[in-house]
Amino acid sequence: MTTAETGQSSVPLDTKFSDIEIKCDDMVICPEIKPSITKNLGQGSATIHNKSSDAILVDEAVVLKDSAVDIMSGSEIVPVPGGEETRNKLEMQSVNNKALIEELDEVIESLCVPSEYAASLTGGSFDEADMLQNIDACEWLAKVKEKRAELDTLKATFVRRASEFLRNYFVSLVDFIVIDKSYFSQRGQLKRPDHADLRYKWRTYARLLQHLKGLDKNCLGPLRKAYCSSMNLLLRREAREFTNELRASTKVSQNSTVWLEESKGSNQNANTDTSAVADAYAKMLTTFIPLLVDESSFLAHFMCFEVPALTPPGGAASYNKNRSNNDDLGIMDKKTGQNSLDLKALNESIQDLLDSIQEEFFVVIDWAYKIDPLLCISMHGITERQKADTSGFVRLLLGDLESRVSMQFSHMGVLPYIPRFAAVATRMEQYIQGQSRDLVDQAYTKYVSIMFVTLEKIAQQDPKYADILLLENYAAFQNSFYELADVVPTLAKFYHQASEAYEQACTRRISMIIYYQFEKLFQFSKKIEDFMYTITPEEIPFQRGLSKKELRKMLKSTLSGADKSIAAMYKQLQKNLTLVELLPPLWDKCKKEFLDKYENFVELVAKVYPNENVPGVTEMRGLLASM
Repeated sequence: MTTAETGQSSVPLDTKFSDIEIKCDDMVICPEIKPSITKNLGQGSATIHNKSSDAILVDEAVVLKDSAVDIMSGSEIVPVPGGEETRNKLEMQSVNNKALIEELDEVIESLCVPSEYAASLTGGSFDEADMLQNIDACEWLAKVKEKRAELDTLKATFVRRASEFLRNYFVSLVDFIVIDKSYFSQRGQLKRPDHADLRYKWRTYARLLQHLKGLDKNCLGPLRKAYCSSMNLLLRREAREFTNELRASTKVSQNSTVWLEESKGSNQNANTDTSAVADAYAKMLTTFIPLLVDESSFLAHFMCFEVPALTPPGGAASYNKNRSNNDDLGIMDKKTGQNSLDLKALNESIQDLLDSIQEEFFVVIDWAYKIDPLLCISMHGITERQKADTSGFVRLLLGDLESRVSMQFSHMGVLPYIPRFAAVATRMEQYIQGQSRDLVDQAYTKYVSIMFVTLEKIAQQDPKYADILLLENYAAFQNSFYELADVVPTLAKFYHQASEAYEQACTRRISMIIYYQFEKLFQFSKKIEDFMYTITPEEIPFQRGLSKKELRKMLKSTLSGADKSIAAMYKQLQKNLTLVELLPPLWDKCKKEFLDKYENFVELVAKVYPNENVPGVTEMRGLLASM
């Protein structure tokens, strides 16, 4: 390609034309390219106008038909043949290039992290005064979509730092409250829980949690655990102190009528007005049940669960009147459909939030029952009314309270009257001094027989608590008639009958608990025993489900967490037991029964799988002793 020098301009021409020199202000260079060039006097430049049907390239820039561009000294002009199709392609390319340049400009701009945001994201404070800046930084960070590696590192750093801060913050704030005794009920001052200030502090970090969910949804799991654990500690402490002061401040007035004062049992007060005790239980429920419902709802909002509002069915009015108008954080993305995974996670978090809090309510139920067993009737009604206005786990909690009340109510048939009857029998023996023996023995036989028959009937009404009911009542009978059984043969007969019934109930209860916790182990043992009747021990490992591999798998799943299973046995034995003095002997029986069964299992394994390693009985006995 040749060029012609014209002042400060060099214009390339088609090779079949000779070089030309531009000297006029406006001219056509050649008929193939047909540009019109206007020289800009005094500026060292010219303007080229494309008058051809095709596009031309001027210094690699596209000049379409009827378009113009300035040229300088050394500019190159190249024809682009191809007609309209080429023109369209070039137009599209030009548009795409322009869009790409604009997009690149945006990326470059976005990758320039503002200094104030960089400071917040990498090393800023999470104090309340700095939260607005942190939120702005989060919002900026959420908009950036390019340069993944750097951004992922920046996000991970921020999420880690923010999560660590929040976990520590949840724990430290509750710990600070817990050490302040004035926050809780005290002697002479019954204090209702007030979480307004606490909620205000939580809300400072509500939007931060929302952004953390967007940056890394997996980070919320540990945060929810930390929050629920801390709040559970606070709620249980509030309930415990409230319960202690509630019982201490409740006065039980004596009635004027006194009947058989010497024969009152320790858990039966026949001559007192116990309505104040029922009122105390009602106050406990009306104070804490709305609070627990409220805390469950707050948890759903604060910890960014995308589930429907936790409003009790048919109880919105009574529920809302106990809520603060500021409880709705207004940050949740409300959806019409339920997210089943989020709902499951919420249920687990609420369970963590309310874990074991029913134990604080059980204290009031047991206290009321010991004052007057008949209070079970009114407590059941109070609990049922509260259930009508709640839902979810709080409703389940109230169900646990009803079960506790019902269990105590079932004891009313016999237990309250056992110590009273023992007191009457003691006075009777003092009065008769050996006289009218037959008549008194007939009365004893009739009374105790009816008592035992009634006890068995009550136990049949609720099989779930039957063994506990029987062992507690028969233990109470033994305790009350221990001395009389040595001097009154008729009562000695019933004493031994009660002892046998007590042992049977204990055995059933303990066996059920042991089998439940170590079901796989003892099922395996039972299969071995069944085959021992028909085949030799050497053949058993080749039977379906009894191979060495199956044995190892079973041992790993059962005994790797033996300490937890043993602890669970203790809790199951303790659960629903109202006579706490029975727990130590029952636990001793439970450990002995378990060791006997386990020793039998070890012997069977030694016969059938002689080369397999199984934890020995001594090792298991040591584990039980350490629990």
